[in-house]
Amino acid sequence: MIKALFFDIDGTLVSFNTHIIPQSTIDALIELRTKGYKIFISTGRPRVAINNLSNLFFDGYITMNGSYCFGENDHVIYKSPIPQEDVDKMLSILSKEKGCPCVVVREKEMFICNPNSQVNEFIQLLKFPQIPEISIEKAGEEEVFQLSPFFTIEQEQKYLACLPHCESSRWYPTFTDVVCRGNSKQLGMDKIIEHFGINLEETMSFGDGGNDISMLRHAAIGVAMGNASEEVKEAADYITDSVDDNGIQKALKHFNII
Repeated sequence: MIKALFFDIDGTLVSFNTHIIPQSTIDALIELRTKGYKIFISTGRPRVAINNLSNLFFDGYITMNGSYCFGENDHVIYKSPIPQEDVDKMLSILSKEKGCPCVVVREKEMFICNPNSQVNEFIQLLKFPQIPEISIEKAGEEEVFQLSPFFTIEQEQKYLACLPHCESSRWYPTFTDVVCRGNSKQLGMDKIIEHFGINLEETMSFGDGGNDISMLRHAAIGVAMGNASEEVKEAADYITDSVDDNGIQKALKHFNII
């Protein structure tokens, strides 16, 4: 029996077209809580950038692709920063790639190095909060949990080879999220369910992006949104309609959860 459900944000709960949660999804999430299910966020966004969930309550959050997980009252369940040597290497790369912006995420702050028009477009498209600029020299002075360089796929392949303790994943075409190796939404799920005393066989996950694949494969039931890529759909147990076509509500009804 399903007891815990994990939801990606962008493209899953929140529409890329309207930048809001469809009313059908809001109704479904409220019904889940009324029936006693635990519901969790699982996102590539850092906590400081989670600004699009209305006033909905969630029991816990997997953020930065599993690098930082917390529960009620901001209780930290798990955190895993990028090793300093890899942070320093990435900053060295950025000092040479002047035209390449990168979002630098600390525990409770995020900054941007090398800002350009590409960043402004990203902020507008995803309704992200404004990101303050930071110099490359100062960016690594405190623990860094996620680096999001605006790399092409070719740049990602080239430069990730220089970061032996890191891995990356994309949930939006123009940038990739780099985190400490081993961190993923799958790992975040394990940390959350261990904390709440839930079995993996009692989990269900929803996603649409490349960074959701591990979570969709790991949960007892993985649901891909209709707007997901083919690679993501292949990782799922079930494919529902798109976020804009009431996909969350339809999938929950299909499995008789609501």
